[in-house]
Amino acid sequence: MKLKLISLLVLPTFFAIAQSSKLTIHPHIRMPQDSVVSQQLTHAFNEFLSAASGPNEENPWVLESQRIETHILLDEFKGIEKSEAFSNDHFYKPYLQNVLKLKEGQYLIQLSYIGTKDNESHLRASFELIAHQEESSFLFSSPLLWYTRHWKSTETNNNIFHYGHTINEENVEIFARLAAEFDEKLEVKDKTTEFYCTTNLTEVLQLMGVTYRLDYNGISQANFSSTLADRKLIILGNDNAAFNYLDEHDLWHDRLSLKISRRKVNKPIDEACAYLYGGSWGLSWDEIFDQFYEKVASNKKTDWTTLKEEPLNFGDSRATHLMADYVVNALIVQQIENEKGFDGVWEFLNCGPYEKENANYYTTLEKLTGIKEKNYNKAVWKLIEKQRLLTLANN
Repeated sequence: MKLKLISLLVLPTFFAIAQSSKLTIHPHIRMPQDSVVSQQLTHAFNEFLSAASGPNEENPWVLESQRIETHILLDEFKGIEKSEAFSNDHFYKPYLQNVLKLKEGQYLIQLSYIGTKDNESHLRASFELIAHQEESSFLFSSPLLWYTRHWKSTETNNNIFHYGHTINEENVEIFARLAAEFDEKLEVKDKTTEFYCTTNLTEVLQLMGVTYRLDYNGISQANFSSTLADRKLIILGNDNAAFNYLDEHDLWHDRLSLKISRRKVNKPIDEACAYLYGGSWGLSWDEIFDQFYEKVASNKKTDWTTLKEEPLNFGDSRATHLMADYVVNALIVQQIENEKGFDGVWEFLNCGPYEKENANYYTTLEKLTGIKEKNYNKAVWKLIEKQRLLTLANN
């Protein structure tokens, strides 16, 4: 995207702070009148931006009491200077655009990442943060708590829902019950989950401190989350301002992430559990299996070993995808849980992250079930037919 920002970019009176982030400050910005405070603020902010490219937990310039809220914003800074189009890892530069005093010792900071090429300006993203004066320096936070300070909240078990106007109390109770069931399986204890309920992606981004980002052009809905110690924070941007939409599939993923990083578990098995325990896209597990049997398993020449390497989507669209291999894994998870309890499922989940040719997967599968790679296809067909008979018997 190209923007003509001549008044901001081509004036020769800019100056840059001599740090790796190269923060540029327009001379007409009204900085704090006290020059010492102004210097402390610019120095601390420059250090914050420099540290933003590293691990969130290691950024010492984050306000500790709002660390999890700020981590969700810091994720948006990762790789923000890079432009693939211009083959430049540092194409976009940070420009300070506004410093607004909110109250004594607290300022709203606005900045943008802008790149220039052939006298044209390219805006990548604009952010807002809050600077908190701490003795002789400043620490920074997302504006999330500031923008939602007048919201309402409701709490059930260790789950807290923040909302602007009304909340679907029935769904909150259903959520609490399902979360407790998943937590019992996963042996998750004393973990707190907070939800901020919003309408769409634009509202999510504004609350967390992203007033614009080129990458999200044309995207209307998304959820964002961060995890820290015994807390998980989720901002819902899927037309869920009143929590009228409860996604049991995502609930499984959220509870699992309280136990272990999802990057460490096998994704197809993780998704299989979500299908089995929570369905997907509003469909129950039984409904998913029925579609799978009709659209995929009706072809008796299907080779399930091949589909592990060549994913097949049998959903109605790419957006509402249903993956054949995830269904197969759900059948395997179901068998393991019936025979060995959830301890067996947990071992299966932790066979290692997905890898091409699935060596670790097959090793663990054989240990738990006796199914080997060479007889995988035959074993899967038996599981499919067994589930089909069970489904017919229940209807």
